[in-house]
Amino acid sequence: MASASLQFFAFILALFGAFGDIAATLLPNWKVNADVGSNIITAITQMQGLWMDCTWYSTGMFSCTLKYSILSLPVYIQAARTTMVLSCILSAFGICITTVGMKCTKLGGDTDSKNHASFAGGVCFILAGISGLVPTCWYTREIISNFLDQTIPESSKHEPGGAVYTGFISAGFLLIAGVIFCSSCFKRQQAAWIYPPKQHHFPATEQESNAGYNLKDYV
Repeated sequence: MASASLQFFAFILALFGAFGDIAATLLPNWKVNADVGSNIITAITQMQGLWMDCTWYSTGMFSCTLKYSILSLPVYIQAARTTMVLSCILSAFGICITTVGMKCTKLGGDTDSKNHASFAGGVCFILAGISGLVPTCWYTREIISNFLDQTIPESSKHEPGGAVYTGFISAGFLLIAGVIFCSSCFKRQQAAWIYPPKQHHFPATEQESNAGYNLKDYV
């Protein structure tokens, strides 16, 4: 029962991680630059994401521009696009597989098949967490290095936005869920190896007595 509740908790974490991955991939605020200027009325907030750049004006106007050209983008943005989409796909596969392999569901067949499915889903979650953690770390490194560069003007410097933090938290949820699923299956297999099922052996004297009883009956 404890293993089933732990798997259910890991499944909830994986759901939060998958939805967070999708949100972080689509949000435009991977890096933010707030330029107040000389007047608060003309203040603008510039946000840059993986797929679009948005500008929010203090007057209430909001405009976004899609990034159509892939080759003109920096390498870290291209890598972030690829790995974040891969993370979303792997997390979706992990949710589908672990739904079959969880102990609290009636899908997946016998216990061994469920354990294998849960382990495969846990591996998908771990790979999805790594795929989501790498681009967020790389993107954050580029933001910090540009922010500390003295040759770059202040108007071109940015800070990490909410999408980066969402990606970090989602990757952590997916990693924790994957480790829980893999470790729960490993413990069950290890327990089966250490404590094999007992086989009932009848003593030889009992078998001989039964044989003698049968012969006497025939005589």
